[in-house]
Amino acid sequence: MSLSITLIGGPTALIEIDGFRLLTDPTFDEPGAYQLPHVKLEKLTGPALSVRDVGAIDAVLLSHDQHSDNLDHSGRDFLNEAQRVLTTEAGAKRLGGKTEGFAPWASTELKKGGQSLTVTATPARHGPAGIEPLSGDVIGFVVESSRAGSRPIYISGDTTWFDGVAEVARRFKAGVVLPFAGAAQTRGPFHLTMDTNDTIETARAFSDAVIVPVHTDGWAHFRQNAGDLRATFDTLGFGSRLRILKPGVATVIEPAHAA
Repeated sequence: MSLSITLIGGPTALIEIDGFRLLTDPTFDEPGAYQLPHVKLEKLTGPALSVRDVGAIDAVLLSHDQHSDNLDHSGRDFLNEAQRVLTTEAGAKRLGGKTEGFAPWASTELKKGGQSLTVTATPARHGPAGIEPLSGDVIGFVVESSRAGSRPIYISGDTTWFDGVAEVARRFKAGVVLPFAGAAQTRGPFHLTMDTNDTIETARAFSDAVIVPVHTDGWAHFRQNAGDLRATFDTLGFGSRLRILKPGVATVIEPAHAA
């Protein structure tokens, strides 16, 4: 399996695997303020790549559509350019068009040039227990290559560590994990995405996977960054498994070998 990941900014990453080009939560707007119904979000940095730089996409993996730090104005326009858009069932109803809605554990297949990928939606909880009526539905994704000997890639989506993430680890022996980290905090003294502790728990659950965090920089409501993850992983002895991406640079990731 060939795998390259380019961090574009925030939760947005280009994943190139076996000839497929996948994009997570598209955010291409420039810095500025975004007023949501109950809170204002401030974007601090622009994307490392423009929409034109990204080019053609086989599928967008959209964890949810209701928050502008996961799908902004330019990102909504970009959805029309992708071959397929995979998201939550509720999000597909809101967005319409070519979007396809998936409940956790539902799967679909991408086919291209004799190769195929299986994409499975996974549970996600955008904050502490009880947050669902406020945060809305969110999903993550597991991507599996059809190549013999390859291992899945897990993309957490906006979630904290909870039983649903642990269940993903029980069902899939992922070789690469993309946790949405940054300890996002908007209302109340709780995090809406993984903090350093959650990310360590995720690394423990996926016991030998390469950890490639996204959603760590670029927004004022992110309370922790990639440097915090590096310090934590190094201190606790997980540092060799952590890959911090440089924005805009395609980085070849060598997954953990098949068991």
